[in-house]
Amino acid sequence: MIVRPYVILSCVMSLDGLIDDVSDERLLLSNEADFDRVDELRASCDAILIGANTVRRDNPCLIVKSDARRQAREARGLSPYPVKVTITGTIFDPDLRFFNSGGEKLVYSPGVAVERVQASVGDRATVVGAGDKTVNFVAMLHNLADRGVRRLMVEGGGTIHTQFLTQGLADELHLAIAPFFVGQRAAPRFVNPGVFPQDAQHRMVIKEVRQIGDIVFVRYRVAGHGDDA
Repeated sequence: MIVRPYVILSCVMSLDGLIDDVSDERLLLSNEADFDRVDELRASCDAILIGANTVRRDNPCLIVKSDARRQAREARGLSPYPVKVTITGTIFDPDLRFFNSGGEKLVYSPGVAVERVQASVGDRATVVGAGDKTVNFVAMLHNLADRGVRRLMVEGGGTIHTQFLTQGLADELHLAIAPFFVGQRAAPRFVNPGVFPQDAQHRMVIKEVRQIGDIVFVRYRVAGHGDDA
């Protein structure tokens, strides 16, 4: 049995490191070819995780869109969609698209909040306690491994990416860079301030660089975390 899944962080950001702007409309940083790359990565993973703020703000479906990729998953004996995962200590609107598309949904919550979070989502998701007053990411990853998740894709937002990186729980980073600036101080960033083990003395390893239309894509591996799972 694996101890925890292989964790891949996925992000698209502007040249100044921002992942959205401050408007009510979602800022499209990527292009169609890069959206397809993300869809391919989703299809290769057992579960996809995003933070609760992203669930509420962006209201994503978070599914594999390609029919061919869903069929390929089923041919391998998998469900057509990866498990969808989020983290929260507060209630959700059960009508959000996250809860009404794709396959299985898991919500990880502090133990003290499990009952009220479960009551808010009803039978649209399974709420799992991980930690007491805050979600313990290591316990969450162990629980996902027990559920058969071997590859976990993390799609943000910035607080979630920061937690995985600062706790040393990320194995790869897939970073797409859009060719423009956002320039807004209050806009959300790829990561927040923190103490990162991936520092100047522990540099990440470039595994791939390629151009996707007007996007630059870089795949990094965290030094010492082995090769692809």
